[in-house]
Amino acid sequence: MTQFNKVAVIGSGVMGSGIAAQIANAGVPVVLFDIVPKDASDRTVLAKSAIDRMVKAKDLEPLMHKKNAALITPANLEDDLALMEDCDWIVEVVLENLEVKHKTFTTISKHRKKGAIVSSNTSSIPLEKLVAPFDKDFKEHFLITHFFNPPRYLRLLELVVGKDTKADVIAKTRAFCDVALGKGVVDCHDTPGFIANRIGTYWLQTAVNKALSMDVSVEVADAVMSKPVGIPKTGVFGLLDLIGIDLMPHLSESLLSSLDKSDRYCKIYEDIPFIREMIAAGYTGRKGKGGFYRLDPEAKGERVKQSVALAAKGFDETSSYSKSVKPRLGSVSAGRKGLKAVLTSDDEGGQYAKAVLLETFAYTAGLVPEIADTIPQVDEAMRLGYNWKQGPFQMMDAVGLDWLVSELETLDIPCPEFIKIAAEKGGFYKIEGSDLFYLTPKGEYETYKRAEGVLLLEDVKRGNKPVFKTGSAALWDIGDGIICLEFTGKMNALDDQVFATIHKAISLIGDGQGEFKGLVVYNEASHFSAGANLGLALFAVNIALWPQIEALVGGGQEAYMALKYAPFPVVSAPSGMALGGGCEILLHSDHVQAHSETYCGLVEVGVGVIPGWGGCKEMLYRYQAQEKAATQKMWFSPDTTPMGAVRRAFETIGTAQVAKSAAQAKSLGYFKASDGVTMNRDRLLFDAKQKALELAKDYQVPAEPEPIRLPGSSGKMALNMAVGDLQKSGKATPYDGVVSDCLAEVLTGGEKADWTNPLTEKDILKLERAQFMILLKQKGTTDRIEHMLSTGKPLRN
Repeated sequence: MTQFNKVAVIGSGVMGSGIAAQIANAGVPVVLFDIVPKDASDRTVLAKSAIDRMVKAKDLEPLMHKKNAALITPANLEDDLALMEDCDWIVEVVLENLEVKHKTFTTISKHRKKGAIVSSNTSSIPLEKLVAPFDKDFKEHFLITHFFNPPRYLRLLELVVGKDTKADVIAKTRAFCDVALGKGVVDCHDTPGFIANRIGTYWLQTAVNKALSMDVSVEVADAVMSKPVGIPKTGVFGLLDLIGIDLMPHLSESLLSSLDKSDRYCKIYEDIPFIREMIAAGYTGRKGKGGFYRLDPEAKGERVKQSVALAAKGFDETSSYSKSVKPRLGSVSAGRKGLKAVLTSDDEGGQYAKAVLLETFAYTAGLVPEIADTIPQVDEAMRLGYNWKQGPFQMMDAVGLDWLVSELETLDIPCPEFIKIAAEKGGFYKIEGSDLFYLTPKGEYETYKRAEGVLLLEDVKRGNKPVFKTGSAALWDIGDGIICLEFTGKMNALDDQVFATIHKAISLIGDGQGEFKGLVVYNEASHFSAGANLGLALFAVNIALWPQIEALVGGGQEAYMALKYAPFPVVSAPSGMALGGGCEILLHSDHVQAHSETYCGLVEVGVGVIPGWGGCKEMLYRYQAQEKAATQKMWFSPDTTPMGAVRRAFETIGTAQVAKSAAQAKSLGYFKASDGVTMNRDRLLFDAKQKALELAKDYQVPAEPEPIRLPGSSGKMALNMAVGDLQKSGKATPYDGVVSDCLAEVLTGGEKADWTNPLTEKDILKLERAQFMILLKQKGTTDRIEHMLSTGKPLRN
């Protein structure tokens, strides 16, 4: 990858500061510029304030670790322009106004070093207009990099280049945005709205239009136009509240002013007075007084969600709202059977979803090759920019193209020729063996190829069978002698079938000197693993299957220890949530190659138990090793007693601390300093596989750690006193004290432990298992598990 050593971002608003934060998350220094406010005592106050907001953010934090803020230098566009002169890439994120942008580019031209790349984050101004007044060198080093907000969390980056943009400029920018920033870089044409907003705006406008014309409530619209059709749970109206209802008129105005009047968007666009009145009254969504949803301002001491009643007669902030009611629709439950089942449901939800999506499908199919060269580019843009589970062309294949053509005719929606061609050919995509092909507008299929360094399990699985499979896990040969262990249960929960698959992997790989050399633990679900199967555990508890439960706990300990001491490298590659047992498998791996957006932690106390598969043990060893490394002294020296590590493990586990990024996981000790981080989710498996191959070259089985010295009953008393103080102040519940007591018993080594009586790994595992079983027999734990299963939230009993 070609590295940019220093980047400048001009504009410290929400988008500009978010882009700067993501560049800092990649470990690259960035200068954040903004104008000098009139009469400001601090001429750099805008950039400084933006950085301060990044650090203090609680929701959708732009920084993966607060320390990354140190990589961002605040600057203003009058006094600090010299800071721009050694930047390799300059990103403009100012107002969507051509005059303002030209003024900004003039300043950049005077201070950019030779060869420095300049890009604009615009989504509404054509590239040719942006560069028109500037010289050839500027045009050769200019392109559009359209990030989606928030830049840390939405992976799409639309890349638009001009006829003069140099090939190496394109390659450098694409590589940096892909590998360093973790973006899914999609090449698109210089057309209004590019790909995602062109389609997304049409979809949202159609959805609002149909809700009004079909008299569908916002609750019904969002209930069906969300998870049932593979769209995020915000649905339509929830999404408008999230992004800001007042943003839509600006997007519409931009498209209407630049699209040909024959474009179907111009024909279906409606200026809706009801929404105009909402905006005028300050109801612009979550950032305003409310939006299509709000919390009842009259409710005392409780959160009562209200929704607006759409009406042609006008908006009234008092009478237009009523308590939200979750609709019960067959079309919503039909989502479990697939997209077509939703669209063929006879209720109002199914009819609404069909009307909206068929309009969207037809519009999208008519835009290729206008907005992009290929349909995979369009599908990826909608998946990464709007978080759709499938892109529109994949969705069209899923409902069946013959049915789609027929329904478009019935609904009197013009059917693009491209859909008819695809229907004749049998689909927009086809699979032959392990190869995936996509249809071009000319009616020819082309092979779909991944970028270099991208390896996806979905490609490995296509046309192949697993090496071994159970109901909860599978083993796949991913080439070069590496086996991949994939969890496959609901939320990738862990159970005895996963443990059986682990042991099968160990037997298959053997000593690592034969056909197979190593193991990668990885999957492509939204989350790595939510931990143990709580539903199974609760069932076993309710019928008192205590021997079987204890065998399951022991089986997990045995499987994880077998991985830790396997004669070959084990590399775990998590993304999303890795909680409880999902975190414990990471702790027992030789190496973790984590996606930057990994949220891991030992959260067992939330369901009334403690880590039972070696989590307590591993955190003790890690924290003591960190103390020793920090002081360069023995871990039991007078100023670094074992109690320091015990206290830290007690706090981390006892408060169920969850890392909100891979960077935070290193700070908390869940990951080692030597563990790797991959920014781009699509590159995670490849990176993990390469690490496994590297470790396999001269792999040595880890030596067993030295016996550990723990404080015993005196240490446990100190920990319990601390919890007692928290209970008195209301920061810990009565049952927190019960769970903490069992956790303290393990972390301090049990009643027979003291400084002179070293304990082995097996001793601590035995303590874990015993205290886990004690807690599982308590009603307080059963209550916590039931509450978590029914609400998804911990019970504070």
